[in-house]
Amino acid sequence: MTILVTGAAGFIGAATAEALIERGDQVIGVDNLSDYYDVSLKQARLARLEGRDGFRFERMDIADRAAMRELFATHRPERVLHLAAQASVRYGSINPYAYADSNLSGFLNVLEGCRHGGVRHLVFASSSSVYGANTHLPYSAHDNVDHPLSLYAATKKANEAMAHAYAHLYRIPVTGLRFFTVYGPWGRPDMSPYIFTKRILAGDTIEIFNNGDHARDFTYIDDIVDGVLRVLDRPARGSLDWDGGNPDPATSRAPYRLYNIGNNHAVPLMEFISHIEAAVGRKAVMTMLPMQPGDVRETWADIDDLATDTGFAPRTCIAEGIRRFVAWYREYHGA
Repeated sequence: MTILVTGAAGFIGAATAEALIERGDQVIGVDNLSDYYDVSLKQARLARLEGRDGFRFERMDIADRAAMRELFATHRPERVLHLAAQASVRYGSINPYAYADSNLSGFLNVLEGCRHGGVRHLVFASSSSVYGANTHLPYSAHDNVDHPLSLYAATKKANEAMAHAYAHLYRIPVTGLRFFTVYGPWGRPDMSPYIFTKRILAGDTIEIFNNGDHARDFTYIDDIVDGVLRVLDRPARGSLDWDGGNPDPATSRAPYRLYNIGNNHAVPLMEFISHIEAAVGRKAVMTMLPMQPGDVRETWADIDDLATDTGFAPRTCIAEGIRRFVAWYREYHGA
């Protein structure tokens, strides 16, 4: 089966593309190699894929309408895994237009490609950030998400709405995955596991926001990949029980579905840091700071729907996941 993976040089994209190749799929990888973070890390991820049977890479920006139209016409993917995006809740205050270009215009180009290309299933990345001001825990995909706290979250909520419109209008099976704090080997250098490990190893101070009163549903990359493949292989279907008088945000009469994909366990930030300290073998030097704009205190995924529908069950505890990440970090950086 031919599967288009956007964001193929990204953390989740590269890991999922590798798993698809290993099971025998033909993967068309797309990425613009944005310099939002270290391009050499993206190139190193790609180097693990290029030259392998079943993988072809196209460097392009998903916001390029003509290039995306040609991509779909040339390769005719049967399924699409859309992971390319401008990430980060904080970067929006620096470069807001990057979110409009990639997350809105780029996603529209993907939807149009699926519409005209007869794609059998589109799976796209949403985010736990869409829960915003919602304090009901654990977060459920059936909850209201009308109060995003960052531009990134707002664009991801917009993606969910756009996807539903296309599922309704053109009967394209579409599934959105709300990812919860993915970490592990080859992870993003702008995220806390990478930042904290780097600074603790160097003996530098780490900044702890909200005075450490945070918790996150950290999800190991191997578990994420397993969940993504399970969803990709199960095209969304409309729900005959959906009620417009009491609309469920996670389902629809259209072939549309939303799932949380996480570890179903909120880890306090200070516990998380203690696992890094144990894996690194030294204590962190910390500076306590107030809450950052656009941030939330706690995330925790209700994954019951995903477990029921696909059999998804995360298997990697935070201590083991951090141990594997630190081991990779030391090897990759020679630290």
